Amino acid sequence: MAITKILPRNSGLKQAIAYVLNGDKTDGQVLTAHLNCDPGREYEQMLATKEAVGKTGGRQCYHIIQSFRPGEVTPELALEIAKEFANVYLSEYQVVIATHVDKGHIHTHILFNSVNHFTGEKYHVSTKDYYRQIREISDRLCREHGLSIIMEGKGEKAVTYIEWLRQSKGQPTFRSMLEADLREAIQDANDIGHFFLIMEHKGYEVKYGSRLGFRLRGQERFMVPSRRDPLFTEDGIRAAIEGNLDEIAAGSRPAILYRPRYEPYRRRHSQKYTGFMALYVHYLYLLGKAGQRQYPPKMTPHLRREIMKFEQYKEQFAFLRAHGVSTAEGLQTVRARAEETLASLIKQRTILNVRKKKRRALYDALSDAEALAPARDCYESGVPGMEELFAKYMDAVSTLEQCGIPKEQLMAEKAELYRQLADINREIRQARKEISLCETIARNRPQMEQDIDMAEGRHRQRELDKDKPVR
Repeated sequence: MAITKILPRNSGLKQAIAYVLNGDKTDGQVLTAHLNCDPGREYEQMLATKEAVGKTGGRQCYHIIQSFRPGEVTPELALEIAKEFANVYLSEYQVVIATHVDKGHIHTHILFNSVNHFTGEKYHVSTKDYYRQIREISDRLCREHGLSIIMEGKGEKAVTYIEWLRQSKGQPTFRSMLEADLREAIQDANDIGHFFLIMEHKGYEVKYGSRLGFRLRGQERFMVPSRRDPLFTEDGIRAAIEGNLDEIAAGSRPAILYRPRYEPYRRRHSQKYTGFMALYVHYLYLLGKAGQRQYPPKMTPHLRREIMKFEQYKEQFAFLRAHGVSTAEGLQTVRARAEETLASLIKQRTILNVRKKKRRALYDALSDAEALAPARDCYESGVPGMEELFAKYMDAVSTLEQCGIPKEQLMAEKAELYRQLADINREIRQARKEISLCETIARNRPQMEQDIDMAEGRHRQRELDKDKPVR
């Protein structure tokens, strides 16, 4: 049974010819044939035909693939059927024919010039003509050689690539497929940059930020797996890559090492806070979160709301203590230092992004060549709906072949660049967080002082009321 598919190409004629005639796929080019053109001069002669009639733009060539069931046909017979097909259907075109034996099934590529070698007219085929002419000729030749054919009305329904991927991996949902791919990428990655490279090469677009988002090509929305599992946060992924994935999966180690458990503040005689730190210690005491209060204030609605912000106040106090900030001037100095660091990091990121932009075409080609390899196999096996992705795969392969850089070198360069970008983005988020903390602390100060003054005023008033004689 031969499954025939036709794919138009608007560019990459030379690369397409090279792919079809690849010696690694054609037993050293033994399983190849030509019609109306000479071996080794296919591209030049096809181009000359186009130039002679002024039709060098638009469609460059057409690519027909005949695929057979495993074990149904020998490579020599597949090549013979393709040669007979070309002599019947493409007798006036320049044709390159090659049978590929590098897969589990035999398939033959028939690539022909888009311009008729004798009339100068451009080839055109409609969907109706494809089934009436190409399929009819292919089926007749198969019958003549004792092969089965696809019966009319038994055509396969096309599926999307992402749907085919999900089904081929045996995953019930796209989310489960993403989580399986994430775990596999974590196991294979050397560092965070290599992890992002692997995910791109699996066909995912990565959205960076406070939460990592992943979108498979063809999907409309990003999925954020960290909402369900902290392993898939950036910190969780970094920890797992460092060799802790098995422990995390077994539940013996958390995906993220959270901050130590809070212990109420207890003042030590040798430890005296002033300025901002003293203010925060006093305010935490007012909220009942630092030591045993000697004058419990009346819990107003405002203070009840403030208690809900306890974790934020604790984080702000830890920030002040870590930087030794006691005064407004000290807080401003810390903020200025963070802003200077942020500006420097953004410059570094810009430089890296410029490098990434210059290599964008090659990096995308790397991703497409890896991610779309299954689409190539599907197309060559006759799976419907893979024409566009196969063309994109071929363009990616052509781009990589023309760049002159070894694939391994390009992969290492891309992974290192992604690692540097991931680390700088992490530092940028930290610098912005420090600036935000400085702004919040400065903004909170007046209200905190007012709350403390009111609480102490009420306490003093109660003490005075106690001392008044009873009449």
